[in-house]
Amino acid sequence: MHSNPALRAARTPGLRPRSGGGPMAAADEDAVMAGHLLDESAKGVFIIAATPFAENGTLDLKSLERLIGFYIDAGVHGITLLGVMGEAPKLTYDEARLVIRATLQQVAGEVPVVVGVSSPGLATLAALTGDAMSAGAAAVMVAPPAGLATDEQTEGYVHQLCQAIGADVPLVLQDYPQATGVHLSVAVINRLIDDLPQIRILKHEDCPGLGKLSRLRASALRDRRRRIAILIGNGALYYPLELARGADGAMTGFAYPELLVEVYDRFRAGREDDAHDLYDAYLPLIRYEQQPGIGLAIRKEILHRRGILASPTLRPPGARLDAADHAELDRLLARLERRVAAGL
Repeated sequence: MHSNPALRAARTPGLRPRSGGGPMAAADEDAVMAGHLLDESAKGVFIIAATPFAENGTLDLKSLERLIGFYIDAGVHGITLLGVMGEAPKLTYDEARLVIRATLQQVAGEVPVVVGVSSPGLATLAALTGDAMSAGAAAVMVAPPAGLATDEQTEGYVHQLCQAIGADVPLVLQDYPQATGVHLSVAVINRLIDDLPQIRILKHEDCPGLGKLSRLRASALRDRRRRIAILIGNGALYYPLELARGADGAMTGFAYPELLVEVYDRFRAGREDDAHDLYDAYLPLIRYEQQPGIGLAIRKEILHRRGILASPTLRPPGARLDAADHAELDRLLARLERRVAAGL
């Protein structure tokens, strides 16, 4: 276990502790629900949870419990399970159910939990949706599968998806063409919003995507369209700029979730320059963690160093950090500590 003093504290240096009722108060204010279900008013930071594994590749439920507690203590407004960076495709169906049920039992309604249920087959997707919703999930997240080449095919799939999971299940529609190869235009997204009221949140990860975000918000105002929540992803690489363009928060991962929460809070309080200043201090680490292919290994290593994960293991196939990677990470963390010590 590394002993960098910037990592020992539960709170990240430079970030103020939350006050005034803790994470449940934040959830009540910033993640509006109908009953326990998310609606279009959802906002804040929905952290994408890592999935902990022991060194032998088995699920590590003790680390999962620590991780979920860590996220809640960081002040997140919601948690998202079984996303791309949660290694969902590497889990068996029974393991996915176990992660869902363990997390929802631990959270016990304190913050809303979204469950990624993407699958090539609608039957499997619908079954996992049923398991998640019966366990207390607030919504499910789905990305259109690879192979949808036209707008007509994409729209047809989303309509079939909604029919398969049931009209009463809130849907987070993930727009992530870098991973899926499926491009959702502003016009397609708007038609889906008009046609399918259960689409409550767009997880916006198209890149470059700032202009697309502005067009979505402008067209909703122009056409008096139902305004859905937009939460950004891409490891928060463009987070402050996306908040300024009309995003309602983030649904992404980072080894310092409290940074994401504090940037959101500063923006919401009208302190945009302060939000950028804080974000900029962490940007080298955010960028380093977003390296394709190895980024999740870096995130898990930092969570391991922070004492949250017993092991930084990725289930095969997965990247491993070498000595040069560890040395670079050491330097980045030391640099971050110096910047924070100088004041933000």
